[in-house]
Amino acid sequence: MELSEFVDRLDTELRTDDYADLDASANGLQVGPDEGTVDHVAVAVDGVRETFDRAVDVDADVLVTHHGLSWGGFDRVTGRTYDRIAPLIEHDLALYVSHLPLDGHQELGNAAGVADVLGLEERAPFGELGPEHIGQRGTAADSYTLEELCTRLEGLETGGQPVQSLAFGPEQIDEIAIVTGSGTDWLDEAVDAGVDALVTGEGKQKAYHEAREAGIHVVLAGHYATETFGVRSLQDLVDSWGLETSYFEVPTGL
Repeated sequence: MELSEFVDRLDTELRTDDYADLDASANGLQVGPDEGTVDHVAVAVDGVRETFDRAVDVDADVLVTHHGLSWGGFDRVTGRTYDRIAPLIEHDLALYVSHLPLDGHQELGNAAGVADVLGLEERAPFGELGPEHIGQRGTAADSYTLEELCTRLEGLETGGQPVQSLAFGPEQIDEIAIVTGSGTDWLDEAVDAGVDALVTGEGKQKAYHEAREAGIHVVLAGHYATETFGVRSLQDLVDSWGLETSYFEVPTGL
């Protein structure tokens, strides 16, 4: 497949252009030639030296990640930035990135993957960001206790770290909102939506008191752990296009 076709297919599926003014990440093809072919696609959560080196080792043509290199551009490509980018240039490895578009995709996205794990029904978009959403909410098929909810999430790629919780909500959990990664900024929206728990990756200091005062649970299952689903879904999509794929698991425990 031509690289340009590969990029166009992903951009269309993920609605990359719709997030252009909402996301600090430069989504789409971040590094790559104007022309090229794609036979082998690697996927990973983070675009970092380790995943670049591993993609080179399996002779991948493009690496697809959730977190990329450019968050508003570069002032200089020197030092660690140069060292990180070097394998891409030296081995003609393209880098395709999808940050918020992959968070918010209601079928392939990270929040949708967490909702699958939790068995949520009657799902709807959640996590407003301008005209878009970056999360999902739904109703548990069977009510959870907080302990049961945390136990279910311990099966994610947490790097051995425990699932943390701010236990301020009701004993019975039915309505759950999800914003993966760092999502406690959407706590007020969760409260307004009347959910019992907000599931996200990592927290902020202020979330403790906000959750306590609002009477809502906040479950922190790990930034990395909650964001493996999107790239795995893209791997399945690319498999269906007849391309070879590899997935690199590099959990941070954070």
